Amino acid sequence: MAVDGKWNITIKTPMGDQNATLTLKEEGGALTGEMSGAAGTSPIENGKVEGDTLSWDAKVTNPMPITLSFTGKTEGSNISGSVKLGAFGTSTFSGAAV
Repeated sequence: MAVDGKWNITIKTPMGDQNATLTLKEEGGALTGEMSGAAGTSPIENGKVEGDTLSWDAKVTNPMPITLSFTGKTEGSNISGSVKLGAFGTSTFSGAAV
């Protein structure tokens, strides 16, 4: 699974679609990088790759402090999955390699 690189993603949220750029690097099952968008830039935390599944957390502070917990998969040049929006439930994200 090719995960290294930049990905433009769209997160479905109760406040509408939120766009972000992920920069990801996988090494030995550990996933690192950062997510940047309108809410600023956050480091990827707790990132891991298990089989064909990716998971990571990103903390945002704008418009309110919240930890977004992602689980997803890549397929070719696409990435998609689910994201826990703290107290706001679970939604989806999708995107493509840059």
